[in-house]
Amino acid sequence: MTLTKNKYYFEALDNYPYSLPECLEALNYALSYDPEDADSLCLMGRIYSEMLNDYEKAKLYFEEAMQCDITNLNVPQYYIKCLLDNEDFHEAEKLIAYSLKIKGIDKSNLWFYRSLLSEKRGSFVNALKFLDQAAKYCFNEHSLNVVKDRKKFIKSKMPKKSKIKKKKGAKKSPS
Repeated sequence: MTLTKNKYYFEALDNYPYSLPECLEALNYALSYDPEDADSLCLMGRIYSEMLNDYEKAKLYFEEAMQCDITNLNVPQYYIKCLLDNEDFHEAEKLIAYSLKIKGIDKSNLWFYRSLLSEKRGSFVNALKFLDQAAKYCFNEHSLNVVKDRKKFIKSKMPKKSKIKKKKGAKKSPS
Protein backbone atom coordinates (compact mmCIF):
# COMPACT_ATOMS: atom_id res chain seq x y z
CA MET A 1 0.00 0.00 0.00
CA THR A 2 2.80 2.45 0.88
CA LEU A 3 4.54 1.91 -2.45
CA THR A 4 1.32 2.53 -4.37
CA LYS A 5 0.59 5.69 -2.38
CA ASN A 6 4.15 6.90 -2.88
CA LYS A 7 3.91 6.12 -6.59
CA TYR A 8 0.81 8.29 -6.94
CA TYR A 9 2.18 11.04 -4.71
CA PHE A 10 5.38 11.25 -6.75
CA GLU A 11 3.37 11.19 -9.97
CA ALA A 12 1.29 14.10 -8.66
CA LEU A 13 4.40 15.97 -7.57
CA ASP A 14 6.00 15.37 -10.96
CA ASN A 15 2.97 16.91 -12.71
CA TYR A 16 2.73 19.92 -10.39
CA PRO A 17 2.25 22.72 -11.50
CA TYR A 18 2.53 22.00 -15.21
CA SER A 19 -0.34 19.56 -15.62
CA LEU A 20 -2.90 20.14 -12.90
CA PRO A 21 -5.49 17.64 -14.20
CA GLU A 22 -2.93 14.80 -14.13
CA CYS A 23 -1.57 16.06 -10.81
CA LEU A 24 -5.02 16.07 -9.22
CA GLU A 25 -5.87 12.62 -10.57
CA ALA A 26 -2.70 11.11 -9.10
CA LEU A 27 -3.14 13.04 -5.87
CA ASN A 28 -6.69 11.80 -5.42
CA TYR A 29 -5.44 8.23 -5.90
CA ALA A 30 -2.71 8.82 -3.30
CA LEU A 31 -5.21 10.21 -0.81
CA SER A 32 -7.63 7.34 -1.45
CA TYR A 33 -4.90 4.91 -0.34
CA ASP A 34 -3.90 7.01 2.66
CA PRO A 35 -6.17 9.95 3.52
CA GLU A 36 -3.75 10.96 6.32
CA ASP A 37 -0.61 11.31 4.19
CA ALA A 38 0.85 14.69 5.17
CA ASP A 39 2.80 15.16 1.94
CA SER A 40 -0.25 14.51 -0.25
CA LEU A 41 -2.41 16.80 1.87
CA CYS A 42 0.32 19.45 1.67
CA LEU A 43 0.41 19.23 -2.11
CA MET A 44 -3.37 19.60 -2.22
CA GLY A 45 -3.01 22.67 0.00
CA ARG A 46 -0.41 24.07 -2.39
CA ILE A 47 -2.77 23.63 -5.32
CA TYR A 48 -5.48 25.59 -3.54
CA SER A 49 -3.04 28.22 -2.29
CA GLU A 50 -0.65 28.71 -5.20
CA MET A 51 -2.83 27.92 -8.20
CA LEU A 52 -6.40 28.70 -7.17
CA ASN A 53 -5.74 31.41 -4.53
CA ASP A 54 -8.35 29.76 -2.32
CA TYR A 55 -6.45 30.32 0.90
CA GLU A 56 -9.21 29.22 3.25
CA LYS A 57 -9.52 25.81 1.57
CA ALA A 58 -5.73 25.54 1.39
CA LYS A 59 -5.47 26.24 5.12
CA LEU A 60 -7.80 23.31 5.82
CA TYR A 61 -5.51 20.95 3.91
CA PHE A 62 -2.38 22.32 5.57
CA GLU A 63 -3.95 22.08 9.04
CA GLU A 64 -4.96 18.48 8.37
CA ALA A 65 -1.45 17.69 7.12
CA MET A 66 0.07 19.20 10.28
CA GLN A 67 -2.27 17.11 12.44
CA CYS A 68 -1.27 13.95 10.58
CA ASP A 69 2.47 14.58 10.90
CA ILE A 70 3.51 17.46 13.13
CA THR A 71 7.21 16.95 12.29
CA ASN A 72 6.84 16.98 8.49
CA LEU A 73 9.52 19.24 7.01
CA ASN A 74 7.52 20.29 3.95
CA VAL A 75 4.16 21.34 5.34
CA PRO A 76 5.17 24.30 7.56
CA GLN A 77 6.99 26.17 4.83
CA TYR A 78 4.11 26.04 2.37
CA TYR A 79 1.58 26.67 5.11
CA ILE A 80 3.48 29.78 6.25
CA LYS A 81 3.52 31.13 2.69
CA CYS A 82 -0.24 30.55 2.45
CA LEU A 83 -0.81 32.38 5.74
CA LEU A 84 1.32 35.32 4.60
CA ASP A 85 -0.50 35.52 1.27
CA ASN A 86 -3.82 35.50 3.13
CA GLU A 87 -2.58 38.17 5.56
CA ASP A 88 -2.98 35.86 8.56
CA PHE A 89 0.09 37.42 10.13
CA HIS A 90 -0.40 36.33 13.74
CA GLU A 91 -0.88 32.68 12.73
CA ALA A 92 2.16 32.86 10.44
CA GLU A 93 4.29 34.25 13.25
CA LYS A 94 3.25 31.43 15.59
CA LEU A 95 3.90 28.76 12.94
CA ILE A 96 7.34 30.19 12.16
CA ALA A 97 8.26 30.14 15.86
CA TYR A 98 7.11 26.52 16.14
CA SER A 99 8.77 25.44 12.88
CA LEU A 100 12.16 26.82 13.89
CA LYS A 101 12.22 24.06 16.53
CA ILE A 102 11.73 21.23 14.01
CA LYS A 103 14.96 19.32 13.58
CA GLY A 104 16.21 19.31 10.00
CA ILE A 105 13.95 22.05 8.63
CA ASP A 106 15.35 24.75 6.33
CA LYS A 107 15.83 27.54 8.87
CA SER A 108 17.05 29.96 6.20
CA ASN A 109 13.69 29.75 4.47
CA LEU A 110 11.83 30.23 7.76
CA TRP A 111 13.85 33.34 8.64
CA PHE A 112 13.24 34.60 5.10
CA TYR A 113 9.49 34.25 5.69
CA ARG A 114 9.85 35.95 9.08
CA SER A 115 11.50 38.84 7.26
CA LEU A 116 8.68 38.93 4.73
CA LEU A 117 6.18 39.04 7.60
CA SER A 118 7.94 42.07 9.10
CA GLU A 119 8.10 43.73 5.71
CA LYS A 120 4.36 43.20 5.18
CA ARG A 121 3.77 44.77 8.59
CA GLY A 122 5.86 47.77 7.49
CA SER A 123 8.87 47.13 9.72
CA PHE A 124 11.75 47.27 7.26
CA VAL A 125 14.41 47.43 9.99
CA ASN A 126 13.17 44.16 11.50
CA ALA A 127 12.87 42.64 8.02
CA LEU A 128 16.58 43.33 7.47
CA LYS A 129 17.42 41.90 10.89
CA PHE A 130 15.60 38.66 10.06
CA LEU A 131 17.35 38.46 6.69
CA ASP A 132 20.66 38.55 8.59
CA GLN A 133 19.42 35.49 10.48
CA ALA A 134 18.41 33.84 7.20
CA ALA A 135 21.90 34.43 5.79
CA LYS A 136 23.44 32.55 8.74
CA TYR A 137 21.57 29.42 7.65
CA CYS A 138 22.31 29.68 3.91
CA PHE A 139 24.50 26.80 2.84
CA ASN A 140 24.67 27.40 -0.89
CA GLU A 141 25.38 30.39 -3.09
CA HIS A 142 21.90 30.56 -4.61
CA SER A 143 20.06 30.90 -1.30
CA LEU A 144 22.59 33.46 -0.07
CA ASN A 145 22.12 35.50 -3.25
CA VAL A 146 18.34 35.40 -2.78
CA VAL A 147 18.77 36.82 0.73
CA LYS A 148 21.22 39.51 -0.44
CA ASP A 149 18.89 40.54 -3.29
CA ARG A 150 15.98 40.79 -0.87
CA LYS A 151 18.05 42.99 1.45
CA LYS A 152 18.80 45.36 -1.42
CA PHE A 153 15.13 45.44 -2.35
CA ILE A 154 13.99 46.23 1.20
CA LYS A 155 16.65 48.94 1.56
CA SER A 156 15.36 50.51 -1.67
CA LYS A 157 11.89 50.76 -0.10
CA MET A 158 13.14 52.49 3.03
CA PRO A 159 12.78 56.27 3.23
CA LYS A 160 15.98 58.09 2.38
CA LYS A 161 17.59 60.17 5.11
CA SER A 162 17.99 63.80 4.17
CA LYS A 163 21.66 64.78 3.92
CA ILE A 164 20.92 68.49 3.66
CA LYS A 165 20.47 70.04 7.05
CA LYS A 166 19.13 73.50 7.53
CA LYS A 167 21.77 75.88 8.76
CA LYS A 168 21.09 77.17 12.21
CA GLY A 169 20.97 80.89 12.67
CA ALA A 170 21.21 81.66 8.97
CA LYS A 171 20.55 85.34 8.31
CA LYS A 172 17.71 86.31 6.08
CA SER A 173 18.71 88.34 3.10
CA PRO A 174 17.08 91.75 2.88
CA SER A 175 14.25 91.94 0.41
